[in-house]
Amino acid sequence: MDVKYINPFISSIQNVFDTMINVPFILGKPNLKQDNMPLFDISSIIGLTGDVSGCVVLSLPEVIAFELVSALTGDEVKELDRDCIDAIGEISNMIAGNAKKDFPAHNTSISVPSVVVGKHKVNYPSGVPIISIPCGTSLGRLVIDVALKENAVVASRK
Repeated sequence: MDVKYINPFISSIQNVFDTMINVPFILGKPNLKQDNMPLFDISSIIGLTGDVSGCVVLSLPEVIAFELVSALTGDEVKELDRDCIDAIGEISNMIAGNAKKDFPAHNTSISVPSVVVGKHKVNYPSGVPIISIPCGTSLGRLVIDVALKENAVVASRK
């Protein structure tokens, strides 16, 4: 997996967290994930199709979801209701939109994120390593999982 496909998402997440919702975070050391279970019970999944396909998953616990949504809305959030889930989706949509402008594969579509709550598996592309990047905020940690692959057309252009 080429870092040039990962960096736009990392930069976008840093930008959204730092400037739009004012929740600073620190990137941890990436590692390889061994299964398709997100670390936490809330996942926002951004899918990619085209020259590059796969997904970027923002996995977070409720306490971090509440922190992010409270920062976004300006109101204290303490319940994982429909509005909170929609706001998590909106934060992820901002991340996807910012990443898209710097994404190097122009024949790639980045989907509107979907938010999944509860124990679940993610449909990562088979045979593709999943890079898991732990992140820390003032209230705890979240994880960014990235599983992207170049499709045959892009690989043959190299």
